[in-house]
Amino acid sequence: MHVRVAKSRSVLLASLAPAALVSAALVQALPSAAWAAEAPDAGDGGATIVVTGEGLGQSPAAPAYDTQTISAAQLQATASGRIDDALLSAAGVQQFRRSDSRASNPSAQGITLRALGGNATSRTLVLLDGVPMADPFFGYIPMTAIDPERLASVRVQRGGGSGAFGAGAVAGTVDMTSAGAQSLGLLNAQGMVDDRGETSLSAALAPTLGQGFAVVTGRWDRGQGFWTTPESQRVPASVRARYDSWSTGVRAVAPLTPDVELQARVAAFEDNRTLRFAGADNGISGQDASLRLVGRGAWQFDALAYVQTRGFHAVTVSSTSFKKTLDQYATPSTGLGGKLELRPPVGGGHVLKLGTDWRRAEGETKENALSAATGLVTARRRAGGHTDDVGFFIEDDWTLGPLVLTAGGRADRWAITQGHYEERNAAGTVTSTSAADPAVAARSGWQGSWRAGAVLNAASWAALRGAAYTGLRLPTLNELYRSFTLAAPNGNGGVSLTTTQRNPTLRNERLLGFEAGIDLTPAKGVMLSVTAFDNKVKDAIANVTLSSTGNTTVRQRQNVAAVHARGVELGAEVTAGTVSFNGSLAWTDAKVEAPGTALDGMRPAQTPRIAASGTLAWHPAPHWTGALTLRHVGLAYEDDLQTAPLRAATTLDAFAQVPLTGWASLVLRGENLFDTTIVTRNSGGTIDIGTPRTLWAGLRIGMR
Repeated sequence: MHVRVAKSRSVLLASLAPAALVSAALVQALPSAAWAAEAPDAGDGGATIVVTGEGLGQSPAAPAYDTQTISAAQLQATASGRIDDALLSAAGVQQFRRSDSRASNPSAQGITLRALGGNATSRTLVLLDGVPMADPFFGYIPMTAIDPERLASVRVQRGGGSGAFGAGAVAGTVDMTSAGAQSLGLLNAQGMVDDRGETSLSAALAPTLGQGFAVVTGRWDRGQGFWTTPESQRVPASVRARYDSWSTGVRAVAPLTPDVELQARVAAFEDNRTLRFAGADNGISGQDASLRLVGRGAWQFDALAYVQTRGFHAVTVSSTSFKKTLDQYATPSTGLGGKLELRPPVGGGHVLKLGTDWRRAEGETKENALSAATGLVTARRRAGGHTDDVGFFIEDDWTLGPLVLTAGGRADRWAITQGHYEERNAAGTVTSTSAADPAVAARSGWQGSWRAGAVLNAASWAALRGAAYTGLRLPTLNELYRSFTLAAPNGNGGVSLTTTQRNPTLRNERLLGFEAGIDLTPAKGVMLSVTAFDNKVKDAIANVTLSSTGNTTVRQRQNVAAVHARGVELGAEVTAGTVSFNGSLAWTDAKVEAPGTALDGMRPAQTPRIAASGTLAWHPAPHWTGALTLRHVGLAYEDDLQTAPLRAATTLDAFAQVPLTGWASLVLRGENLFDTTIVTRNSGGTIDIGTPRTLWAGLRIGMR
């Protein structure tokens, strides 16, 4: 453990130095006049240059879609200090499993909304400063690479999307915006330690440079972790969920003209952990870079290009012999993409958006299967491919007094190419290959999607809204080409094996959804919302059980007819002096439609019927904060046939910040104060559990 910690610390410190150099290089690379020019006085008729580091912002009809914004204050008052925990403030946001990013396999960190899940892939488009964050191979979100305390806001929009990068937003969009120098201050740092001796260190240096700014960030989290195995099921090989992760990044923003700004970002991260048994290590790594040009003149535009390189590794350990059975030693992948969005000055109450975007994902998994008895390699596997999507979109918002109308559409040209898989035995002889499998042949096509909505501001205190939409999602490379087998004790002294097979013939998922709602502001400081929805993901990709004989279960990723979710979402924000309340509740009736199979009528795996979150906060003076967050997640099931329940859980978190000086504050945090047992996995009665009661204390420093 000490070796790993020392390595992480040296890597983090080493990465911050070149990050600062990159920041300086970005500054020097921009025209010197853009940095040095003084904004003319208003009396000279000049325009003041305002640099935000953000995109073009929401259009007038954005309220037509059910949207919840998580503010910077809420993000900074999260008990765990992690983005996956912060997102739960919007009820209905869920990862595939209930584990947080300290104690979960990263490949299970897919984000979905409205109970439209059922497998570990994200059905929600997650953006950071306009860039899609999903892993190119698996589709998971690298949670530990996103620090909630460095964000200005998170906007959660439920339902389908057809604008930029709309392909992939079948369950909604999570749009995260980084904080700028004005909100962060020159130096913003924090150090925390918990009652298990685990630590979290983070810092941001955000100098203003001329009329622009740069932000250099770093974070390092490490610890022995908590027990994910209940005491009654522990064996000598059981270990705590140790974790060690770091991330760093540089973001520079500068004006090129009074109306045009350039945004550049580079980032790197690594996250390693051990789960359940000694030697069961897994981890991810990545390097990201993006350039964004935003124009706010008469012809508004947003041009973006990005590149991502990602890696994943994981070791599976036998639950009986406790020897290595699978070594997924490398999964390199690359994501490339870009977009161009234009908003021409059409006038007449119209805001017109048109543009194009492109995304490519390419990757390959490399793994060795080993004998649980001898530890020798029994098979060597490689599998991967490419997916591409080019989209063309147009959307128009039309304001007619109190009525705002919106309509838009996308046309996507998608392609799945270079698919391959191969398995060799220990002697190197090919035992399975895609060479003779016509199912992996390249394929492509066109697919359209649309969305439309309306907002009627019926009174100063009431707005009615409604929307309908379609959407699509391409299958991930993992779903198409990778098979895997999991082993778990069966309770009878034996081992149960569950194999999930690849399926290179998977079709695109297609969404059809409707919703209607009302937003109320009956009094000053009071905002209420109610939304009813009906969403259906057709050809939904699910893990379908093909056979179950004795201790062996065989599943395959297949397109089922649909995952159909109907429900109601409630939201409330109340501010009364120094006290505020933010709450949301999602109740969803979700079913798998798969006529002729045992899945038909079942609830999607891992999806609860009800989820709720409420935060009561107190701000008695500047920089003073106290907050309590109560969350409830209802009963769900581990599997597609609803044989392994994950019981409901209610947790209470707490946060407090108390100023000590003008630049330093004491920070106290408490996770799961009730010490509720949160069941995150149930395999034949063998369970994993989530975060126990955890108490944190530390210092937060802010200098302007």
